Amino acid sequence: MTDTVHYGHIFHLAGSPAVTEAVDALVSIPDGALVVGDDGTIKFAGEKADLPAEFASAESHEHPNGYLIPGFVDTHIHFPQTYAGDSYGGGQLLEWLNLCIFPSESKFADPEFAQAAAVEFTRRRVAAGTTAMMVFGSAFPHAQDSLFTETQKAGLRIVAGRGIQTVGGDTAKPLLTSEEEAIRLTRAEIDKWHAADTGDYRTALLHVAIVPRFSLSVTTETLKNLGDLYDEYRDQGVYVHSHLNENNRPGTGEVDTTKEVYQVDSYLDTYDGKFLPGSQVGGKSLLGPRTILAHCVHCQDAELARMAETGTSISHCPVSQLFLGSGTMPWKRTVAAGVNISAGTDFGGGDEWLIPRVLGDAFKQHITEPGDAGVSMHPAEMLFIGTVGGARALDMEDRFGNFDEGKEADFLVIEPVDALKSTLDNAVRSDDADLARDQTLFGLLMGLRESSIAEVYVQGRRVTV
Repeated sequence: MTDTVHYGHIFHLAGSPAVTEAVDALVSIPDGALVVGDDGTIKFAGEKADLPAEFASAESHEHPNGYLIPGFVDTHIHFPQTYAGDSYGGGQLLEWLNLCIFPSESKFADPEFAQAAAVEFTRRRVAAGTTAMMVFGSAFPHAQDSLFTETQKAGLRIVAGRGIQTVGGDTAKPLLTSEEEAIRLTRAEIDKWHAADTGDYRTALLHVAIVPRFSLSVTTETLKNLGDLYDEYRDQGVYVHSHLNENNRPGTGEVDTTKEVYQVDSYLDTYDGKFLPGSQVGGKSLLGPRTILAHCVHCQDAELARMAETGTSISHCPVSQLFLGSGTMPWKRTVAAGVNISAGTDFGGGDEWLIPRVLGDAFKQHITEPGDAGVSMHPAEMLFIGTVGGARALDMEDRFGNFDEGKEADFLVIEPVDALKSTLDNAVRSDDADLARDQTLFGLLMGLRESSIAEVYVQGRRVTV
């Protein structure tokens, strides 16, 4: 590689802001220059007129009327649901899993089917501009091998782990393992794929997570064994991923059922090592700065405080929350707790691959929260959960997520076409410069579709599939 400079309208969040500080961190440079060094890191991001002389001979890429933004980070998506989006006939979460999803995921037992899905999954994420992902993986090791292999071929970032289930009903049976096999297969995946590309998790694109499907798909023995396993690998950069407080249908929903089965005070306790009756400690905690819990729609204040305390992140998935009738994660209360929030498509519980569609639904959900809970998200907050918040959730904010000098150059070139181009070219803008900036970013995020994502880069290398 040689030094390259991309010219376009730069949007990113500089530094390491909290979501409440996103507005002050927002950088907008209409006539911007982004310099990517031959080592794949960012050397300069600023005004074109201020481009240092040392980059005058860099390979030039002009993007007139184009935008340069950080690559999107999707912190919750299901690989074995690649073909299960828009599944009808399942109702809310628990019924939908049994009637639609477990049968769909069971088809990945066929290696050829799983390989085709891995190719499709990788193609779809590139089209959506998703440069980094936390992926809920397949129960079948050969399918996970295909996912990691295709990801590595494309040069993308991934954290993924096989979905762990040790108990379940009839439709889940093909996905279940014994307690011993659950640990053996998870350990084997870590040993085979974690940092397999570089040998060092601090520089790798490939990472492995320990992924119990959710507490109702495992037992106290599973949770104890997974806690011991995570304690063994925690210092090697291994992750944890699962679901939390998604569906709160009174009496028969996920939250009440989990608390009834485990006899605990809160759903989070089951992941925090307190999974014995009365929330007594039965093993080691799975929480920490490399743990992401999806949804968190119906959290108790104590659960949010504990996640903030441990550095555990939330993957906010408003698209699937709408699709499955799960409710709305309360924005103000969750933010006030200090827990990090990222964005997840949750495909196929969600029916979108594109993170901006998630951000758009988040805006719509939170502005319609009742009474004083309603809030109009600032577009900088939307950009935060889709970029910097995701990098932080993956505990890799020091590597990517914005255009700070020295970070790895994960970015998108947006060349607006179709309705997006018409909107950005013709929409009324305020005379106030800051509001005009915010209106442009909001229009970009709300109107962005795959057709306008012209180029995708990871570590300064263009990704093509």
